[in-house]
Amino acid sequence: METLESNSALQIVALGGLGEIGMNMMAYIYGDDIIIVDCGLMFPSPEMLGIDYVIPDISWLRERVGNIRAICLTHGHEDHIGALPFVLQELNVPVYGTALTLGFVNEKLKEYKLDGSVELVIVKPRDTVQLGRFRVEFLRVAHSVVDGCALAITSPEGVVIHTGDFKIDHTPVDGQLTDLASLSRYGEAGVLALLSDSTNVEREGYTLSEKYVGEAFAEIFPRCSGRIIVAAFSSSIHRVQQVADNAARCGRKILLNGRSMVKNVQIARDLGYLTIADDILMDLRELPHLPPEQVCIISTGSQGEPMSALTRIAMDDHKQIKLEKGDTVILSSRVIPGNERTISELINHLYRRGAEVFHEKVSEVHVSGHASQEELKLMLNTVQPRFFIPIHGEYRHLVKHIELARKVGIPEERCILATNGEVVSFYADTAAIVEKVESGRVFVDGKGIGDVGRMVLKDRKHLSEDGMIVVIIGMNHSTGEVIYGPDIVSRGFVFEDESQEYLEDARKAVIFALGELNVETRCDGEEVKTVVHQTLRRFCKKTIERRPVILPVIMEM
Repeated sequence: METLESNSALQIVALGGLGEIGMNMMAYIYGDDIIIVDCGLMFPSPEMLGIDYVIPDISWLRERVGNIRAICLTHGHEDHIGALPFVLQELNVPVYGTALTLGFVNEKLKEYKLDGSVELVIVKPRDTVQLGRFRVEFLRVAHSVVDGCALAITSPEGVVIHTGDFKIDHTPVDGQLTDLASLSRYGEAGVLALLSDSTNVEREGYTLSEKYVGEAFAEIFPRCSGRIIVAAFSSSIHRVQQVADNAARCGRKILLNGRSMVKNVQIARDLGYLTIADDILMDLRELPHLPPEQVCIISTGSQGEPMSALTRIAMDDHKQIKLEKGDTVILSSRVIPGNERTISELINHLYRRGAEVFHEKVSEVHVSGHASQEELKLMLNTVQPRFFIPIHGEYRHLVKHIELARKVGIPEERCILATNGEVVSFYADTAAIVEKVESGRVFVDGKGIGDVGRMVLKDRKHLSEDGMIVVIIGMNHSTGEVIYGPDIVSRGFVFEDESQEYLEDARKAVIFALGELNVETRCDGEEVKTVVHQTLRRFCKKTIERRPVILPVIMEM
Protein backbone atom coordinates (compact mmCIF):
# COMPACT_ATOMS: atom_id res chain seq x y z
CA MET A 1 0.00 0.00 0.00
CA GLU A 2 1.32 3.43 -0.88
CA THR A 3 2.07 5.84 1.90
CA LEU A 4 0.02 9.00 2.17
CA GLU A 5 2.97 11.36 2.50
CA SER A 6 2.96 14.71 0.75
CA ASN A 7 4.74 17.97 1.33
CA SER A 8 1.76 20.01 0.22
CA ALA A 9 -1.48 18.02 0.67
CA LEU A 10 -3.63 17.76 3.77
CA GLN A 11 -5.38 14.40 3.93
CA ILE A 12 -8.20 13.23 6.18
CA VAL A 13 -9.32 9.65 6.62
CA ALA A 14 -12.05 8.34 8.91
CA LEU A 15 -11.35 4.94 10.46
CA GLY A 16 -14.81 4.95 12.06
CA GLY A 17 -17.86 7.16 12.57
CA LEU A 18 -19.00 7.70 8.98
CA GLY A 19 -22.18 5.86 8.05
CA GLU A 20 -22.64 4.72 11.66
CA ILE A 21 -23.32 6.09 15.13
CA GLY A 22 -20.27 5.32 17.26
CA MET A 23 -16.66 4.21 16.79
CA ASN A 24 -15.55 7.76 15.94
CA MET A 25 -11.92 7.98 14.84
CA MET A 26 -10.45 10.43 12.32
CA ALA A 27 -6.83 10.72 11.15
CA TYR A 28 -5.34 13.96 9.79
CA ILE A 29 -2.17 13.59 7.70
CA TYR A 30 0.28 16.22 6.48
CA GLY A 31 3.65 15.03 5.24
CA ASP A 32 5.14 12.78 7.93
CA ASP A 33 2.79 14.00 10.65
CA ILE A 34 -0.43 12.27 11.72
CA ILE A 35 -2.83 13.35 14.45
CA ILE A 36 -5.87 11.33 15.47
CA VAL A 37 -9.14 12.90 16.59
CA ASP A 38 -11.12 10.68 18.98
CA CYS A 39 -10.87 6.95 19.53
CA GLY A 40 -14.33 5.57 20.20
CA LEU A 41 -16.12 2.26 20.39
CA MET A 42 -19.52 1.05 19.30
CA PHE A 43 -21.80 -1.14 21.36
CA PRO A 44 -22.74 -4.40 19.64
CA SER A 45 -25.98 -4.85 17.74
CA PRO A 46 -28.24 -7.80 18.66
CA GLU A 47 -26.82 -10.03 15.93
CA MET A 48 -23.27 -9.67 17.34
CA LEU A 49 -23.78 -12.52 19.77
CA GLY A 50 -21.41 -12.53 22.75
CA ILE A 51 -19.53 -9.42 21.62
CA ASP A 52 -18.77 -6.81 24.31
CA TYR A 53 -17.49 -3.91 22.18
CA VAL A 54 -16.74 -3.01 18.58
CA ILE A 55 -13.63 -0.88 17.94
CA PRO A 56 -12.00 0.55 14.78
CA ASP A 57 -9.50 -1.48 12.79
CA ILE A 58 -6.17 0.35 13.23
CA SER A 59 -4.13 -1.75 10.76
CA TRP A 60 -3.36 1.31 8.66
CA LEU A 61 -2.22 3.30 11.71
CA ARG A 62 -0.20 0.38 13.05
CA GLU A 63 2.07 0.62 10.01
CA ARG A 64 2.63 4.34 10.66
CA VAL A 65 2.88 4.49 14.43
CA GLY A 66 6.16 6.44 14.25
CA ASN A 67 4.36 9.30 12.49
CA ILE A 68 1.52 9.68 14.97
CA ARG A 69 2.07 12.81 17.06
CA ALA A 70 -0.97 12.58 19.37
CA ILE A 71 -4.59 11.64 19.90
CA CYS A 72 -6.83 14.68 20.50
CA LEU A 73 -10.18 14.06 22.20
CA THR A 74 -13.29 16.17 21.72
CA HIS A 75 -15.19 14.88 24.78
CA GLY A 76 -15.62 11.99 27.18
CA HIS A 77 -18.38 9.83 25.70
CA GLU A 78 -17.73 6.14 25.02
CA ASP A 79 -18.18 6.53 21.27
CA HIS A 80 -15.24 8.95 21.32
CA ILE A 81 -12.90 7.55 24.02
CA GLY A 82 -14.02 3.94 24.60
CA ALA A 83 -11.46 2.26 22.29
CA LEU A 84 -8.46 3.95 23.91
CA PRO A 85 -7.57 1.09 26.32
CA PHE A 86 -7.32 -1.27 23.35
CA VAL A 87 -5.68 1.09 20.84
CA LEU A 88 -3.11 2.48 23.29
CA GLN A 89 -1.76 -1.03 23.86
CA GLU A 90 -0.37 -0.74 20.31
CA LEU A 91 -0.18 3.00 19.68
CA ASN A 92 1.30 4.47 22.85
CA VAL A 93 1.16 8.16 21.92
CA PRO A 94 0.27 11.28 23.94
CA VAL A 95 -3.43 11.91 24.50
CA TYR A 96 -4.76 15.49 24.73
CA GLY A 97 -8.10 16.44 26.23
CA THR A 98 -9.86 18.56 28.82
CA ALA A 99 -9.70 17.69 32.50
CA LEU A 100 -12.96 15.75 32.82
CA THR A 101 -12.42 13.93 29.53
CA LEU A 102 -9.01 12.72 30.66
CA GLY A 103 -10.40 11.94 34.11
CA PHE A 104 -12.78 9.47 32.45
CA VAL A 105 -9.95 8.17 30.24
CA ASN A 106 -7.59 7.57 33.17
CA GLU A 107 -10.26 5.59 34.99
CA LYS A 108 -10.66 3.37 31.94
CA LEU A 109 -6.89 2.92 31.64
CA LYS A 110 -6.74 1.78 35.28
CA GLU A 111 -9.07 -1.12 34.45
CA TYR A 112 -6.54 -2.31 31.84
CA LYS A 113 -3.45 -1.51 33.98
CA LEU A 114 -2.34 1.18 31.53
CA ASP A 115 -2.53 4.17 33.89
CA GLY A 116 0.88 5.72 34.32
CA SER A 117 2.20 4.28 31.05
CA VAL A 118 0.29 6.72 28.79
CA GLU A 119 1.03 10.44 28.60
CA LEU A 120 -2.21 12.34 29.29
CA VAL A 121 -1.98 16.08 28.60
CA ILE A 122 -4.73 18.28 30.05
CA VAL A 123 -5.78 21.31 27.99
CA LYS A 124 -8.32 24.06 28.60
CA PRO A 125 -10.68 25.59 26.05
CA ARG A 126 -8.79 28.07 23.84
CA ASP A 127 -5.48 26.35 24.58
CA THR A 128 -3.36 25.72 21.49
CA VAL A 129 -0.91 22.83 21.05
CA GLN A 130 1.67 22.28 18.32
CA LEU A 131 1.80 18.70 17.04
CA GLY A 132 4.34 18.39 14.23
CA ARG A 133 3.09 20.65 11.45
CA PHE A 134 -0.37 20.77 12.96
CA ARG A 135 -1.54 23.45 15.37
CA VAL A 136 -4.68 22.49 17.29
CA GLU A 137 -6.87 24.89 19.26
CA PHE A 138 -9.52 23.47 21.57
CA LEU A 139 -12.80 25.45 21.44
CA ARG A 140 -15.58 24.93 23.95
CA VAL A 141 -18.89 23.52 22.71
CA ALA A 142 -22.02 22.63 24.66
CA HIS A 143 -22.98 18.95 24.70
CA SER A 144 -24.59 16.44 27.05
CA VAL A 145 -21.25 15.85 28.76
CA VAL A 146 -19.18 18.56 30.45
CA ASP A 147 -15.96 19.86 28.87
CA GLY A 148 -16.73 19.15 25.22
CA CYS A 149 -14.58 20.83 22.59
CA ALA A 150 -14.47 21.44 18.87
CA LEU A 151 -11.00 21.45 17.32
CA ALA A 152 -9.54 24.08 15.03
CA ILE A 153 -6.80 22.17 13.22
CA THR A 154 -4.35 24.37 11.31
CA SER A 155 -1.94 22.92 8.73
CA PRO A 156 0.08 24.61 5.95
CA GLU A 157 -2.84 23.79 3.62
CA GLY A 158 -5.43 25.60 5.75
CA VAL A 159 -7.73 25.37 8.78
CA VAL A 160 -10.17 22.54 9.41
CA ILE A 161 -12.90 22.90 12.04
CA HIS A 162 -13.83 19.52 13.56
CA THR A 163 -16.91 20.14 15.69
CA GLY A 164 -17.09 16.90 17.67
CA ASP A 165 -20.55 16.45 19.20
CA PHE A 166 -22.20 19.79 19.90
CA LYS A 167 -25.33 21.83 20.28
CA ILE A 168 -25.81 25.57 20.75
CA ASP A 169 -27.31 25.86 24.23
CA HIS A 170 -27.93 29.47 25.18
CA THR A 171 -28.75 28.59 28.82
CA PRO A 172 -26.33 25.77 29.74
CA VAL A 173 -26.40 24.49 33.30
CA ASP A 174 -22.78 25.48 33.95
CA GLY A 175 -22.99 28.77 32.02
CA GLN A 176 -20.34 27.62 29.53
CA LEU A 177 -21.55 28.57 26.04
CA THR A 178 -20.48 27.16 22.70
CA ASP A 179 -17.58 29.42 21.64
CA LEU A 180 -19.23 31.04 18.63
CA ALA A 181 -16.85 34.01 18.90
CA SER A 182 -13.77 31.88 18.20
CA LEU A 183 -15.57 29.93 15.49
CA SER A 184 -16.53 33.23 13.87
CA ARG A 185 -12.94 34.44 14.16
CA TYR A 186 -11.77 31.42 12.19
CA GLY A 187 -14.62 31.84 9.72
CA GLU A 188 -13.66 35.42 8.96
CA ALA A 189 -9.99 34.47 8.50
CA GLY A 190 -10.92 31.61 6.16
CA VAL A 191 -11.69 27.97 6.85
CA LEU A 192 -10.66 25.26 4.41
CA ALA A 193 -13.15 22.64 5.62
CA LEU A 194 -15.82 22.03 8.24
CA LEU A 195 -16.44 18.54 9.61
CA SER A 196 -19.71 18.74 11.53
CA ASP A 197 -21.89 16.50 13.74
CA SER A 198 -24.82 15.06 11.75
CA THR A 199 -26.68 13.11 14.45
CA ASN A 200 -29.78 15.32 14.68
CA VAL A 201 -29.87 16.62 11.12
CA GLU A 202 -33.37 15.17 10.63
CA ARG A 203 -34.77 17.24 13.52
CA GLU A 204 -36.19 20.62 12.61
CA GLY A 205 -35.70 23.73 14.72
CA TYR A 206 -33.45 23.90 17.76
CA THR A 207 -32.46 21.34 20.38
CA LEU A 208 -33.91 22.18 23.79
CA SER A 209 -31.62 23.48 26.51
CA GLU A 210 -30.45 21.14 29.26
CA LYS A 211 -32.23 23.46 31.70
CA TYR A 212 -35.58 22.13 30.47
CA VAL A 213 -34.71 18.83 32.13
CA GLY A 214 -34.13 20.60 35.43
CA GLU A 215 -37.52 22.29 35.10
CA ALA A 216 -39.15 18.90 34.47
CA PHE A 217 -37.46 17.52 37.60
CA ALA A 218 -38.64 20.55 39.58
CA GLU A 219 -42.20 19.75 38.54
CA ILE A 220 -42.05 15.99 39.19
CA PHE A 221 -40.01 15.73 42.41
CA PRO A 222 -42.36 17.57 44.82
CA ARG A 223 -45.27 15.33 43.73
CA CYS A 224 -43.47 12.10 44.61
CA SER A 225 -44.36 10.49 47.93
CA GLY A 226 -42.08 7.45 47.69
CA ARG A 227 -38.49 6.96 46.61
CA ILE A 228 -37.27 8.55 43.38
CA ILE A 229 -34.93 6.64 41.08
CA VAL A 230 -33.41 8.61 38.20
CA ALA A 231 -31.66 6.53 35.53
CA ALA A 232 -29.15 8.40 33.37
CA PHE A 233 -25.83 7.94 31.61
CA SER A 234 -23.03 8.15 34.15
CA SER A 235 -21.17 10.69 31.99
CA SER A 236 -24.13 13.15 32.08
CA ILE A 237 -22.70 15.30 34.84
CA HIS A 238 -25.07 18.21 34.19
CA ARG A 239 -28.00 15.82 34.53
CA VAL A 240 -26.64 14.47 37.82
CA GLN A 241 -26.20 18.06 39.07
CA GLN A 242 -29.80 18.92 38.31
CA VAL A 243 -31.07 15.76 40.00
CA ALA A 244 -28.98 16.57 43.07
CA ASP A 245 -30.17 20.18 43.20
CA ASN A 246 -33.85 19.23 43.00
CA ALA A 247 -33.42 16.40 45.49
CA ALA A 248 -31.81 18.78 47.98
CA ARG A 249 -34.66 21.26 47.61
CA CYS A 250 -37.12 18.46 48.43
CA GLY A 251 -35.16 17.29 51.48
CA ARG A 252 -33.95 14.08 49.85
CA LYS A 253 -30.62 12.33 50.21
CA ILE A 254 -28.64 11.25 47.12
CA LEU A 255 -27.59 7.61 46.73
CA LEU A 256 -25.61 6.34 43.74
CA ASN A 257 -26.26 2.99 42.11
CA GLY A 258 -24.00 1.44 39.47
CA ARG A 259 -20.21 1.21 39.39
CA SER A 260 -19.69 3.72 36.56
CA MET A 261 -22.06 6.21 38.22
CA VAL A 262 -20.11 6.04 41.48
CA LYS A 263 -16.77 6.45 39.70
CA ASN A 264 -17.79 9.27 37.36
CA VAL A 265 -19.51 11.27 40.10
CA GLN A 266 -16.37 10.96 42.23
CA ILE A 267 -14.15 12.11 39.34
CA ALA A 268 -16.45 15.08 38.57
CA ARG A 269 -16.60 16.12 42.25
CA ASP A 270 -12.81 15.85 42.63
CA LEU A 271 -12.28 18.07 39.56
CA GLY A 272 -14.90 20.61 40.64
CA TYR A 273 -17.41 19.94 37.85
CA LEU A 274 -20.09 18.63 40.22
CA THR A 275 -21.27 20.18 43.46
CA ILE A 276 -23.05 17.85 45.88
CA ALA A 277 -22.80 18.54 49.60
CA ASP A 278 -21.26 15.74 51.67
CA ASP A 279 -24.23 15.68 54.04
CA ILE A 280 -26.75 14.72 51.31
CA LEU A 281 -24.58 12.17 49.47
CA MET A 282 -25.12 8.84 51.20
CA ASP A 283 -23.80 5.33 50.75
CA LEU A 284 -26.30 2.88 49.27
CA ARG A 285 -25.92 0.75 52.41
CA GLU A 286 -27.79 3.50 54.29
CA LEU A 287 -30.94 2.96 52.21
CA PRO A 288 -32.77 0.72 54.73
CA HIS A 289 -32.44 3.45 57.37
CA LEU A 290 -33.96 6.25 55.28
CA PRO A 291 -37.69 6.98 54.91
CA PRO A 292 -38.88 6.64 51.28
CA GLU A 293 -39.75 10.34 51.01
CA GLN A 294 -36.11 11.23 51.77
CA VAL A 295 -34.53 9.01 49.09
CA CYS A 296 -33.32 9.91 45.60
CA ILE A 297 -31.27 7.24 43.82
CA ILE A 298 -29.25 8.08 40.70
CA SER A 299 -28.67 4.90 38.75
CA THR A 300 -27.16 3.54 35.57
CA GLY A 301 -29.02 1.16 33.25
CA SER A 302 -31.33 3.57 31.43
CA GLN A 303 -31.09 1.47 28.24
CA GLY A 304 -32.37 -1.69 29.90
CA GLU A 305 -29.06 -3.52 29.41
CA PRO A 306 -29.13 -7.11 30.76
CA MET A 307 -27.65 -7.26 34.28
CA SER A 308 -27.52 -3.45 34.51
CA ALA A 309 -28.43 -1.80 37.81
CA LEU A 310 -31.91 -0.63 36.75
CA THR A 311 -32.78 -3.91 35.01
CA ARG A 312 -31.98 -5.84 38.20
CA ILE A 313 -34.20 -3.45 40.14
CA ALA A 314 -37.02 -3.90 37.63
CA MET A 315 -36.66 -7.69 37.82
CA ASP A 316 -36.68 -7.56 41.65
CA ASP A 317 -33.17 -8.99 41.61
CA HIS A 318 -31.20 -6.15 43.23
CA LYS A 319 -29.61 -6.91 46.59
CA GLN A 320 -30.23 -3.48 48.12
CA ILE A 321 -33.06 -1.82 46.17
CA LYS A 322 -36.60 -3.23 46.13
CA LEU A 323 -39.27 -1.23 44.34
CA GLU A 324 -42.49 -0.56 46.23
CA LYS A 325 -45.85 0.90 45.28
CA GLY A 326 -45.55 4.69 45.24
CA ASP A 327 -41.94 4.79 44.03
CA THR A 328 -41.11 6.89 40.95
CA VAL A 329 -38.62 5.95 38.23
CA ILE A 330 -37.38 8.58 35.75
CA LEU A 331 -35.59 7.38 32.60
CA SER A 332 -33.57 10.50 31.86
CA SER A 333 -31.86 9.51 28.62
CA ARG A 334 -32.69 9.05 24.98
CA VAL A 335 -33.59 5.67 23.57
CA ILE A 336 -30.59 4.46 21.60
CA PRO A 337 -31.83 3.11 18.23
CA GLY A 338 -32.24 -0.65 18.49
CA ASN A 339 -33.05 -0.56 22.21
CA GLU A 340 -36.73 0.37 21.84
CA ARG A 341 -38.11 -3.08 22.66
CA THR A 342 -35.71 -3.63 25.55
CA ILE A 343 -36.67 -0.33 27.16
CA SER A 344 -40.37 -1.00 26.60
CA GLU A 345 -40.01 -4.29 28.47
CA LEU A 346 -38.06 -2.52 31.22
CA ILE A 347 -40.86 0.03 31.67
CA ASN A 348 -43.44 -2.77 31.85
CA HIS A 349 -41.45 -4.53 34.58
CA LEU A 350 -41.15 -1.27 36.55
CA TYR A 351 -44.92 -0.81 36.43
CA ARG A 352 -45.39 -4.41 37.57
CA ARG A 353 -43.42 -3.49 40.69
CA GLY A 354 -45.86 -0.64 41.40
CA ALA A 355 -43.67 2.26 40.25
CA GLU A 356 -44.71 5.34 38.30
CA VAL A 357 -42.42 5.81 35.27
CA PHE A 358 -41.48 9.00 33.44
CA HIS A 359 -39.55 8.86 30.16
CA GLU A 360 -38.89 11.12 27.19
CA LYS A 361 -42.12 10.15 25.40
CA VAL A 362 -44.32 11.39 28.24
CA SER A 363 -42.24 14.13 29.85
CA GLU A 364 -39.28 16.41 29.07
CA VAL A 365 -36.96 14.41 31.35
CA HIS A 366 -34.35 14.21 28.59
CA VAL A 367 -33.04 16.54 25.91
CA SER A 368 -30.53 15.74 23.20
CA GLY A 369 -26.92 16.87 23.28
CA HIS A 370 -26.76 17.21 19.49
CA ALA A 371 -27.55 20.19 17.29
CA SER A 372 -30.77 20.25 15.29
CA GLN A 373 -31.18 21.79 11.83
CA GLU A 374 -31.17 25.49 12.77
CA GLU A 375 -28.05 25.07 14.92
CA LEU A 376 -26.32 23.14 12.13
CA LYS A 377 -27.14 26.00 9.76
CA LEU A 378 -25.73 28.48 12.27
CA MET A 379 -22.49 26.47 12.49
CA LEU A 380 -22.18 26.42 8.69
CA ASN A 381 -22.83 30.17 8.40
CA THR A 382 -20.49 31.03 11.27
CA VAL A 383 -17.55 28.99 9.98
CA GLN A 384 -18.16 29.71 6.27
CA PRO A 385 -16.04 26.78 5.09
CA ARG A 386 -14.82 26.36 1.53
CA PHE A 387 -15.49 22.59 1.77
CA PHE A 388 -17.92 20.65 3.92
CA ILE A 389 -17.72 17.03 5.14
CA PRO A 390 -20.58 15.68 7.33
CA ILE A 391 -19.44 13.31 10.09
CA HIS A 392 -20.89 11.40 13.04
CA GLY A 393 -24.00 9.85 11.58
CA GLU A 394 -25.55 7.03 9.65
CA TYR A 395 -25.43 7.31 5.87
CA ARG A 396 -28.82 9.03 5.61
CA HIS A 397 -27.70 11.62 8.18
CA LEU A 398 -24.62 12.46 6.09
CA VAL A 399 -26.74 12.83 2.94
CA LYS A 400 -29.29 15.04 4.73
CA HIS A 401 -26.53 17.21 6.19
CA ILE A 402 -25.14 17.86 2.70
CA GLU A 403 -28.65 18.86 1.58
CA LEU A 404 -28.77 21.30 4.52
CA ALA A 405 -25.34 22.72 3.60
CA ARG A 406 -26.48 23.34 0.03
CA LYS A 407 -29.49 25.27 1.37
CA VAL A 408 -27.17 27.75 3.12
CA GLY A 409 -25.12 28.31 0.00
CA ILE A 410 -22.32 25.73 -0.11
CA PRO A 411 -22.13 24.45 -3.71
CA GLU A 412 -22.67 20.74 -4.29
CA GLU A 413 -19.15 20.30 -5.70
CA ARG A 414 -17.71 21.51 -2.40
CA CYS A 415 -19.69 19.03 -0.28
CA ILE A 416 -17.89 15.72 0.18
CA LEU A 417 -19.76 12.57 1.15
CA ALA A 418 -17.02 10.29 2.46
CA THR A 419 -17.19 6.81 3.98
CA ASN A 420 -14.85 5.03 6.37
CA GLY A 421 -11.43 4.42 4.85
CA GLU A 422 -11.75 6.97 2.04
CA VAL A 423 -8.91 9.50 1.90
CA VAL A 424 -10.02 13.09 1.32
CA SER A 425 -7.09 15.11 -0.04
CA PHE A 426 -6.90 18.93 0.04
CA TYR A 427 -4.37 20.57 -2.25
CA ALA A 428 -4.10 24.06 -3.74
CA ASP A 429 -7.66 24.97 -2.76
CA THR A 430 -9.13 21.78 -4.27
CA ALA A 431 -10.49 18.66 -2.60
CA ALA A 432 -11.08 15.10 -3.77
CA ILE A 433 -11.38 11.53 -2.54
CA VAL A 434 -8.12 10.02 -3.83
CA GLU A 435 -8.04 6.45 -2.52
CA LYS A 436 -9.26 4.06 0.15
CA VAL A 437 -7.19 2.60 2.99
CA GLU A 438 -7.81 -0.42 5.17
CA SER A 439 -10.54 0.15 7.73
CA GLY A 440 -13.25 -1.87 9.40
CA ARG A 441 -14.44 -3.26 12.70
CA VAL A 442 -12.67 -5.32 15.33
CA PHE A 443 -14.76 -7.30 17.81
CA VAL A 444 -13.84 -7.41 21.50
CA ASP A 445 -15.09 -10.51 23.31
CA GLY A 446 -13.93 -10.69 26.92
CA LYS A 447 -10.14 -10.40 26.85
CA GLY A 448 -9.97 -11.38 23.19
CA ILE A 449 -9.42 -8.49 20.75
CA GLY A 450 -10.01 -9.32 17.11
CA ASP A 451 -10.05 -13.09 17.54
CA VAL A 452 -13.79 -13.19 16.85
CA GLY A 453 -14.47 -12.59 13.17
CA ARG A 454 -17.58 -12.60 11.04
CA MET A 455 -17.41 -16.36 10.53
CA VAL A 456 -17.44 -16.89 14.31
CA LEU A 457 -20.44 -14.58 14.61
CA LYS A 458 -22.13 -16.45 11.81
CA ASP A 459 -21.53 -19.74 13.66
CA ARG A 460 -22.91 -18.23 16.89
CA LYS A 461 -26.00 -17.02 15.07
CA HIS A 462 -26.39 -20.44 13.44
CA LEU A 463 -26.11 -22.16 16.82
CA SER A 464 -28.61 -19.78 18.42
CA GLU A 465 -31.18 -20.33 15.69
CA ASP A 466 -30.84 -24.01 14.76
CA GLY A 467 -28.98 -25.71 17.60
CA MET A 468 -26.28 -28.35 17.37
CA ILE A 469 -25.85 -32.10 16.82
CA VAL A 470 -22.72 -33.93 17.95
CA VAL A 471 -22.14 -37.40 16.46
CA ILE A 472 -19.60 -39.60 18.26
CA ILE A 473 -18.25 -42.67 16.44
CA GLY A 474 -15.43 -45.01 17.42
CA MET A 475 -13.82 -46.81 14.44
CA ASN A 476 -11.09 -49.37 13.98
CA HIS A 477 -8.20 -47.54 12.37
CA SER A 478 -7.15 -50.60 10.31
CA THR A 479 -10.45 -52.16 9.23
CA GLY A 480 -12.86 -49.24 9.29
CA GLU A 481 -15.21 -51.24 11.51
CA VAL A 482 -17.59 -49.25 13.74
CA ILE A 483 -16.63 -50.20 17.31
CA TYR A 484 -18.63 -47.59 19.19
CA GLY A 485 -21.73 -45.58 18.30
CA PRO A 486 -22.86 -43.68 16.49
CA ASP A 487 -24.01 -41.75 19.58
CA ILE A 488 -25.98 -38.59 18.82
CA VAL A 489 -26.20 -35.71 21.31
CA SER A 490 -28.19 -32.56 20.52
CA ARG A 491 -28.39 -29.13 22.13
CA GLY A 492 -30.91 -26.48 21.10
CA PHE A 493 -32.12 -28.70 18.24
CA VAL A 494 -34.68 -31.13 19.63
CA PHE A 495 -35.45 -32.12 23.22
CA GLU A 496 -33.71 -35.46 23.51
CA ASP A 497 -36.05 -37.07 26.08
CA GLU A 498 -39.05 -36.53 23.80
CA SER A 499 -37.28 -37.16 20.48
CA GLN A 500 -35.59 -40.51 20.97
CA GLU A 501 -37.42 -41.99 17.98
CA TYR A 502 -36.27 -39.14 15.73
CA LEU A 503 -32.67 -39.37 16.90
CA GLU A 504 -32.74 -43.14 16.42
CA ASP A 505 -33.83 -42.59 12.80
CA ALA A 506 -30.94 -40.15 12.39
CA ARG A 507 -28.57 -42.75 13.87
CA LYS A 508 -29.84 -45.38 11.40
CA ALA A 509 -29.28 -42.97 8.51
CA VAL A 510 -25.63 -42.54 9.59
CA ILE A 511 -25.13 -46.32 9.96
CA PHE A 512 -26.61 -46.91 6.49
CA ALA A 513 -24.36 -44.24 4.95
CA LEU A 514 -21.25 -45.74 6.58
CA GLY A 515 -22.27 -49.17 5.37
CA GLU A 516 -22.25 -47.88 1.78
CA LEU A 517 -18.57 -46.86 2.03
CA ASN A 518 -15.69 -49.03 0.94
CA VAL A 519 -13.03 -50.09 3.46
CA GLU A 520 -10.45 -47.52 2.30
CA THR A 521 -12.89 -44.64 2.82
CA ARG A 522 -14.00 -45.89 6.26
CA CYS A 523 -10.35 -45.96 7.33
CA ASP A 524 -9.98 -42.24 6.51
CA GLY A 525 -11.31 -40.24 9.48
CA GLU A 526 -11.73 -37.00 7.49
CA GLU A 527 -13.72 -38.77 4.77
CA VAL A 528 -15.96 -40.33 7.40
CA LYS A 529 -16.57 -36.88 8.99
CA THR A 530 -17.61 -35.48 5.60
CA VAL A 531 -20.03 -38.34 4.92
CA VAL A 532 -21.60 -38.13 8.39
CA HIS A 533 -21.99 -34.36 8.06
CA GLN A 534 -23.63 -34.57 4.63
CA THR A 535 -25.90 -37.44 5.69
CA LEU A 536 -27.26 -35.66 8.76
CA ARG A 537 -27.60 -32.33 6.95
CA ARG A 538 -29.78 -33.96 4.29
CA PHE A 539 -31.74 -35.95 6.92
CA CYS A 540 -32.56 -32.86 9.03
CA LYS A 541 -33.51 -30.73 6.04
CA LYS A 542 -35.74 -33.46 4.57
CA THR A 543 -37.50 -34.42 7.81
CA ILE A 544 -38.01 -31.13 9.70
CA GLU A 545 -36.42 -28.47 7.47
CA ARG A 546 -33.83 -27.36 10.02
CA ARG A 547 -30.11 -26.71 9.61
CA PRO A 548 -28.36 -27.46 12.92
CA VAL A 549 -24.61 -27.17 13.34
CA ILE A 550 -23.34 -30.73 12.88
CA LEU A 551 -20.10 -31.78 14.60
CA PRO A 552 -18.91 -35.32 13.81
CA VAL A 553 -16.34 -36.66 16.31
CA ILE A 554 -14.44 -39.68 14.92
CA MET A 555 -12.31 -41.60 17.43
CA GLU A 556 -9.84 -43.86 15.65
CA MET A 557 -9.04 -46.92 17.78
